Amino acid sequence: MFGLEDQKKKKGNEEFTFELEKELKSNQLHTEIKKKVESRIQRVKEILRSGENKDDFDQFGAVLHGYTSLLKVMARFSAK
Repeated sequence: MFGLEDQKKKKGNEEFTFELEKELKSNQLHTEIKKKVESRIQRVKEILRSGENKDDFDQFGAVLHGYTSLLKVMARFSAK
């Protein structure tokens, strides 16, 4: 289910790896995604500072937390 069938057939000793982790092993792709996420973080911060969308403030805050969490996860992959 959900694309995990192939991993059940493999030996149990292997560590589970996410597809994102496999893709981030490429330095070029890692830096591209990191730059894109950092630019989006800056854009969300600008929107929050400007106060344009008072109705969507909480949603932008949640998006900002998601992007910062993604950067933390990406840093963990690059550290290995």
